[in-house]
Amino acid sequence: MTQLPATLRALLESVGPPGYEEQPARIWREAAASFADEVRGDVLGSSLALVRGGGARPRLAIVGHIDEIGLIVTHITERGLLRVAALGGWDPQVLVGQRVSIVTRQGVVPGVIGGKPRHLQRGDDAKRAPEIRDLHIDVGARDREHAEQLVRIGDVAVIDAEPRALADGRVASRAFDNRLGAYVALEAARRVAAAGGAEVEVVAIASTQEEITFAGARTAAYAVEPDVALIVDVTHATDVPGIDEGEVGSHPLGSGAVIARGATIAPAVYERLQASAEREGIRYTVEATGRSTGTDADAIHLTRHGVACGVVSIPLRYMHQPVEIADLDDVEACVALVTAFALSLRAGEGFER
Repeated sequence: MTQLPATLRALLESVGPPGYEEQPARIWREAAASFADEVRGDVLGSSLALVRGGGARPRLAIVGHIDEIGLIVTHITERGLLRVAALGGWDPQVLVGQRVSIVTRQGVVPGVIGGKPRHLQRGDDAKRAPEIRDLHIDVGARDREHAEQLVRIGDVAVIDAEPRALADGRVASRAFDNRLGAYVALEAARRVAAAGGAEVEVVAIASTQEEITFAGARTAAYAVEPDVALIVDVTHATDVPGIDEGEVGSHPLGSGAVIARGATIAPAVYERLQASAEREGIRYTVEATGRSTGTDADAIHLTRHGVACGVVSIPLRYMHQPVEIADLDDVEACVALVTAFALSLRAGEGFER
């Protein structure tokens, strides 16, 4: 069965919805400290790891956001039930019947998201899809006073779903979106360092709050001032029912890295990524994007005087569900591609159009 890299497993088992990414950020920074010339965080909680290399421009940023979708406690009822709001884009249908982990000042408190039993549903109850406002977390508290001893308003929760190895090098887990991208950024920077560094500076960034505002990427890119950036994220695997390949392209699990091409992608970055994949024999597909990419690239390419951006993605089944599935061969393809791109950069190169 599939063996997850230890750092990736630790990232997946940590809890870190938008604005509360301390746990995965700590794991990421500790791993980066083993090879980077400098590791630091910023005010919004993003993490940066510098591999100085030759120290020349253009400066490359490799960015993967480290937050995951979650829930935040908004109210505690008289009966000790927790009402919640979404942190990120949930389909509420997948939440009913799930176990959750709530991060509190005392530690993790377990709970469940219950729903009205089918036996008691009447009329339209059985037909209507639930909304977030219909849901509550039950921690087993007797009443509000008991619940308030365990949980505070503003505490956050994620689905309690550990990584599980599946067949053929595939793994199911929550938070693949986007602990995978944060891991790829980290591992690619490590390989650049192991190769003796690139001719240029490489900065790996584990950005925060992508699922709500792109805030971490925006502020980290402003501080780092990269000339070129590779954003590593996930995209929809197209080998399951209900996905129109004519609309989104063909990116099945096992097809390698997905390279984006579109209006906000710098043409020279796309061409360099494709050439690197061809030269190194790395499997890849191409994804066309229109007005935006839905990734941190949408914030970074507008930073300061503009940044030449590329997007490299991992195909993912069941995005924003507790059972996201990825193929570790695709993860490796993304690591290899980003590493090859970084090592191909030469001092003095420009990406002006």
